[in-house]
Amino acid sequence: MDLSVIALAALATIGRVLALIVLSIVVGWMLGYLAIKSRRFENIYIAIVNILESIPVLAFLPIVLLAFISGLGGSLGVEVAADFLVFDAIVWNIWIGIYQAFKTVPGHMLEVADNYNLGVWGKFRNVYIPFSIPRVSSDIFPSFADALFYVMVSEVFAVGVTTFHVFGIGSLIVQATAQTDINTVLECLAVLAIGVVGITIWFNNLSHSAIAKYGVNTAEEIKRPHWRLRLGRWQVGRRPGLPVYRYSLRQLRPALPGFHFTILHRRNNPRLDNAVKYSGIALAGAIGLIIAYKSVMLLLAVTPAQWNSYFDQTPAILYGMGVDYLRVFIVTGISFVVAMFLGYFLAVHHRAGIISLPVIQSLSAFPAPAYFPLVFAAIAPFLMHAIPAATAELLVLFLCFVSTFYYVFFGFWVGVKSIPTEFWEIMQNYNMGFFAKMRRIIIPAILPYLVTGLSSTINSAWGGLAVGEYWPHIHGNQSLQVNTGMMKIISLNLASGDTGLAAWTSLLFAIVVGVYSIVFTRNLMDLARKKYVIEEGIYQA
Repeated sequence: MDLSVIALAALATIGRVLALIVLSIVVGWMLGYLAIKSRRFENIYIAIVNILESIPVLAFLPIVLLAFISGLGGSLGVEVAADFLVFDAIVWNIWIGIYQAFKTVPGHMLEVADNYNLGVWGKFRNVYIPFSIPRVSSDIFPSFADALFYVMVSEVFAVGVTTFHVFGIGSLIVQATAQTDINTVLECLAVLAIGVVGITIWFNNLSHSAIAKYGVNTAEEIKRPHWRLRLGRWQVGRRPGLPVYRYSLRQLRPALPGFHFTILHRRNNPRLDNAVKYSGIALAGAIGLIIAYKSVMLLLAVTPAQWNSYFDQTPAILYGMGVDYLRVFIVTGISFVVAMFLGYFLAVHHRAGIISLPVIQSLSAFPAPAYFPLVFAAIAPFLMHAIPAATAELLVLFLCFVSTFYYVFFGFWVGVKSIPTEFWEIMQNYNMGFFAKMRRIIIPAILPYLVTGLSSTINSAWGGLAVGEYWPHIHGNQSLQVNTGMMKIISLNLASGDTGLAAWTSLLFAIVVGVYSIVFTRNLMDLARKKYVIEEGIYQA
């Protein structure tokens, strides 16, 4: 295949992902702001986000695709369906991160905003959005990696006996694989790897810049070229390589009496504030009505005999759900340990981070389903000979780990980088060891980041389980499947055409996730906001 076609397909896929990331951030800012202003909406919002993040795309793929393709039709319906699948893969992590950032804005910042009479829009634009940018920068890359994880699912999919596809690198890989054209597959993977490396380097620089510009007294430097500013007949300059010291407006204002800080004199605009508020309420209400209508129509279509069958299989489904939760917690624990040691090392050793982080980011962003069959072919024979009873479990846990560990890893890394310099000086003055730093300062300081990372790791691990628990013909005639698992039940029923039982399993899962989101996610967010906002320590000092 012509390399220009492959390169164009890679650009189409990466461009599709980046455009949807921007859309996710903008919508997340609006919904997150509405969530912190309304406790009732917050409960509904967090529950819905956690439910939809936890339920993999594969669980509700047929229903969603039929809705878009039958509703819009033609190439537009296919494109919107593919974009929705990518959107579903990236949006939830970003929305949780924005919500968590908004919940942990230091109270002193909000007091200053109130003193200067900033309205709803003024606080949103000048306080909440800037404070959330470091968190958003840490969530962009995991979302990008998760999107590429589902790239082959989103660009080529089947509804019944009909196959749909959109132009992109995923569709080329699937087409070449079906034709056993290994050379084209390798060429596509090579071009995709080049694009992934370029994007990860850009994301890495973006994260450093966001922490330096919007963090509170962090050790990061804002890298700028040599500049010289004239104030009357005085000159202020900076040589390249010297640190930039940031001061508050209260410190700078007496020294610069001729400057006019327009942000301090912004007046409240009740009409604009009400427009923003009621627009968000209307959007949330419309989404709620659509979900309620679809749910009612689905329930009315189920016959009493089908309900009896579903109830009879519910104990087995709940048991499989419990086994899958055990797998998820094992992967989450391993991910946290890796993040604690490796994330801390790369955060405090700048040179090692410059070399290692792009490599880790590139490997994380490379879609696991594209290379995992090669891993299976290489290590499965050895594992089946050494520990045949645990081979499937180990392979599924490995697939789940490589597809989700970066959530907590990059959250931990960005959190450590965002710790103000005053706390690093305290740790140095008291000569704290590694575990003393972790227990007394670092983990409490980055708890808001950890809550987001751990929540996203737990919620997104189900995608790896959905792919790995039942993978027919993963390598030749060999298949990968576990003995017990809820995701295996869903995959088997979708493969056999029993979408009703798959939907019932997803509904039970959604109920459990909804309870988990309120008990775990929201309460941990509240705890982080009340006790572990490290920026508050700067103002108290």
